[in-house]
Amino acid sequence: VQLQASGGGLVQSGGSLRLSCAASGRTFSSYAVGWFRQDPGKEREFAAGISRGGTMTSYADSVKGRFTISRDNAKNTVYLQMNSLKPEDTAVYICAAQGSVSSASSAREYRYWGQGTQVTVSS
Repeated sequence: VQLQASGGGLVQSGGSLRLSCAASGRTFSSYAVGWFRQDPGKEREFAAGISRGGTMTSYADSVKGRFTISRDNAKNTVYLQMNSLKPEDTAVYICAAQGSVSSASSAREYRYWGQGTQVTVSS
C-alpha cells in the first residue's frame, strides 16, 4: 500500500489543521493506521492510531483531547483533526499502515510509511 500525507502548513498557536493520509494499492480497510511526528534530531513519536474498521482509536497523552483521528475506507483516507495547536506540536507528520486489526504505538510495528507533511505552529 502506498501512503501520501497532506494538509500541513503554518498556523498560529491555538489554531487548527486537518491532515489527510490517502492510500492507494491494496485494500485500505485491511490496515490499521497510525500518525507519527518527528522533529529533526529526535525520535519518531506516536501521535494517534486507528483500527481497520475505525472503531478503536488511541492517542498519545500529549495530544489527547486536542487531536481526533478518523477514517473513511470508501475514500481510502485517514484524517487527523488537530485543534488547539501548540508550538510544541511543530513537526513533520507521517502516516503509517500495518496489517493488524488495531493500531500500535511503536513505529516498529508499521510496515508501510508515507513521506510526511510539515506542521509549523507559531507562538
